Amino acid sequence: MTYDDMKNMLMMVDDDAVRLEILMDFGRNLEPVPDGAECSEIVGCTSFVQICRKENQFFGVADSALVRGIVAIMLALVNGKTAAQIKQMDLVGEFASLKLNLGAGRLNGVNSMIRFLQNL
Repeated sequence: MTYDDMKNMLMMVDDDAVRLEILMDFGRNLEPVPDGAECSEIVGCTSFVQICRKENQFFGVADSALVRGIVAIMLALVNGKTAAQIKQMDLVGEFASLKLNLGAGRLNGVNSMIRFLQNL
């Protein structure tokens, strides 16, 4: 699923609880991390999160259903892009445009993921 598909699905729903359920559904579809991918644990997330990269393809692991959904969105934003292209992106603004009702701890994790991706 592309990032635009994800965003469109979220924008069609006004109920915050339903939006979070959709977010968790995104996480159920994360591709497994392939052999040879370089993985990094994301420091600053409440949950255990790893973002993995094999060339310009990204993969992720998280121990929380909600966080797996957040990871899925982040990966959809950057998948197929080079480090230079990712640095040019407004990941903070794009994620904020989804208007997800997340707590402060989850937002800290989102910001940690964004910092990691922009510093590849």
